[in-house]
Order: sequence, then C-alpha cells, then structure tokens
Amino acid sequence: MKRVLIVEDEGNIVLSLVFVLEREGIQVETVMTGAEAIEGMRRFAPDLVVLDIMLPGKNGYEICHEVQQDSELRRIPILMLTAKAQEAEKRKGLELGAVEYVTKPFRVTELLARIKSILYAEEPALRVDS
Repeated sequence: MKRVLIVEDEGNIVLSLVFVLEREGIQVETVMTGAEAIEGMRRFAPDLVVLDIMLPGKNGYEICHEVQQDSELRRIPILMLTAKAQEAEKRKGLELGAVEYVTKPFRVTELLARIKSILYAEEPALRVDS
C-alpha cells in the first residue's frame, strides 16, 4: 500500500485529500505545521509528500531544503501544493527538489492524477512473453 504524507494547514484541503486518497487505497498521514514535517517523514516513511509552502513554523521551501540535505529523506518525492503561483516561486520550489508544483485553487481529479503518476512511476510494467 502506498503512503502519502500531507503537510497542509488548511483543514478543508486536508479533509478532501484524505478522503480522495484513502478511496484510492492510499494510506495517508497528515501534519499541519512545517515544524512537524520532517518528524512526520521520518516516522511515517511516506512514498510521497504533498507539501504546502505557507505553513506555521517552517515554510515549504525550508522543508525542501532540509530534505535535500538528508541522505535518508531525499529519496522521498515532494509535490508542492500552494497558492504561490508566480513563475519565480514555481522555479524556486522545483530547484529546491520538488518533483511537481500545483497551485491553489486546484482540481482534485488533476491533483490525484499527478499524485498517482508520481507514486506509480517507478513500478515496472508487467512483461508478457510471447
């Protein structure tokens, strides 16, 4: 079962993401502050982190930077989900190690497709011998 850690302080977004991901058979853990993000990653060992930028405690950019400095955590892909839509903000998030950058407001179906694309990208295709 795939595991996703959501680092988001907007309760309505957390609730909708948990509902949609669990319906897809994905195990979900949530934290609501930047200060809890790294500890949550270590404890939960997610296959993906959905990370807001504007968080209490540490912001998403600081978290990305910390993750990239940690040899154990840097393997975990990060999808940034944020209201910061400027090109410079997107570039900064991607340069700090995020593999995806989705802006709010967002369509849940599109976000789910991006999450599944990341989660299942590394799984080998089934081979059929003729």
